Amino acid sequence: MQTPVAPETRVGHVHLKVSDLERAIAFYSGVLGFEVQARYGNEAAFLGAGGYHHHIGLNTWESLGATPPPAGHTGLFHTAFLYPTRADLADALRRVNAAGHRLTGASDHGVSQALYLDDPDRNGVELYWDRPEAEWPRNPDGSLAMYTKRLDLNDLLKEPNTA
Repeated sequence: MQTPVAPETRVGHVHLKVSDLERAIAFYSGVLGFEVQARYGNEAAFLGAGGYHHHIGLNTWESLGATPPPAGHTGLFHTAFLYPTRADLADALRRVNAAGHRLTGASDHGVSQALYLDDPDRNGVELYWDRPEAEWPRNPDGSLAMYTKRLDLNDLLKEPNTA
């Protein structure tokens, strides 16, 4: 094995090709709550949380009016947005529900709890919260024992409202 990447390395942002910039902004800002930080006319926008320059880039440079790629082809499976607390994930669920947006899944993975949905261009989106590392399920040898179980959405919605 080669030398591993620095442990502090993180995915900084995702940049998506979209067919309709305003529709994409309405989803990522209007539904999920990311703030528009900058725009490049009618072709691109950069959205972030907490004043960060951007967690999400959206552009129509090669995709204006385009259709999503067909199922069964390579490409992005989903983006994943990490929420700091379970209560913040519950707030995300409330936002999605209020917008009438349909979830495609909801899972407890032992290490995290996740909500899955598609954006208007059918890009997969995961909204998730990590359990504290001390609570992650482990095998006897110390390796992770991740799993996928149904996430109880009603229990998640019992979390206090952070808004």
